[in-house]
Amino acid sequence: MMYSFFMPTVNIMGAGAVAEVGKQAKIQGGSKALVVTDKPLMTTPIVEKVKGLLAASGIGAVIYDGAQPNPTVANVEEGIALYKKEKCDVIIAVGGGSPIDCAKGIGLVITNGGSIKDYEGLDKSGKPMPPFIAVNTTAGTASEMTRFTIITDTDRHVKMAIVDWHVTPSVSINDPELMLSMPVALTAATGMDALTHAVEAYVSTSATPLTDAAALKAIELISQYLRPAVANGKNLEAREKMAYAEFLAGMAFNNASLGHVHAMAHQLGGFYDLPHGVCNAVLLPHVSRFNVIACPERFGDIAVAMGENVECMSAMEAADQALEAIQRLARDVSIPAGLKELGVKEEDLPMLAGNAMKDACGLTNPRKATKEEIIRIYKHAM
Repeated sequence: MMYSFFMPTVNIMGAGAVAEVGKQAKIQGGSKALVVTDKPLMTTPIVEKVKGLLAASGIGAVIYDGAQPNPTVANVEEGIALYKKEKCDVIIAVGGGSPIDCAKGIGLVITNGGSIKDYEGLDKSGKPMPPFIAVNTTAGTASEMTRFTIITDTDRHVKMAIVDWHVTPSVSINDPELMLSMPVALTAATGMDALTHAVEAYVSTSATPLTDAAALKAIELISQYLRPAVANGKNLEAREKMAYAEFLAGMAFNNASLGHVHAMAHQLGGFYDLPHGVCNAVLLPHVSRFNVIACPERFGDIAVAMGENVECMSAMEAADQALEAIQRLARDVSIPAGLKELGVKEEDLPMLAGNAMKDACGLTNPRKATKEEIIRIYKHAM
């Protein structure tokens, strides 16, 4: 079997890693950076710290802090205008998946032209972004090291999945010290997002030995360290292990892709403006239940990675243990029990399912689904 493997050229990890940002910007040939972030992060010392590190390396910086939790086409356009006005030559994203995805959209259009809407789908661009450094502050999306970016088209109320190797950052930085102040709810949601990445990658029809190894280790670490990270956000060991886990999960899904959990979650986020990680966490057990008959042995492996004892069990029994372990972890970190709690309306499900059927993430789901089956999964998750 022939397969490819994508990830950034340089990946810097561990406590204190953010100190490298100025040096890396210099190596990338930058002289003035567009720093893309969001308003919540502007209330913390993190952005000013990055700006200071850049200045110490002789790199100027202008800040765009308009990235919304579900970044929009308008956010991308605002960032492009600022980049051009300030004559920037390097992009530095600071934050979780929202600022990083927004920055990717900015970078892609700067070098390729047109609108970010032109790049929905797989490998639609012809040129790489400007030099791009992603400083990650959450343990969830892995946007700092993937070829995925998700931008909301508010005209259609749809999250566009842009999968393009040209949006892979030049450099990723994962410093768990930047994650110590992450709120409890965000820690839980992003952690479950990382688990979803790993599970979907492991059961993907495009899984390979490399993605399998990364996915299973990610599942093992998340099972061990998400609860401690939620219980005590200042637990540096738990934060570091979760940062490692989300990166491994990113390695897995960046190459094996995802499945119906993400295809369905994108619609919820785009239509209701809901947190992506929470949508994934609510949907994961229900989509997994649908998928089990396609690959029960794989779900049995997931059970083992989550610390379940499956000796003397049949493949289906072991798979059931995996689903129970996923639901137990979600409950323990206070993920909402169902979509109704998030304001999802049953009358919207046919429209959401129709859009989910068009999402590129569903292409590698292990079990093919009809629109009616997608609607049923949504209903089970209500």
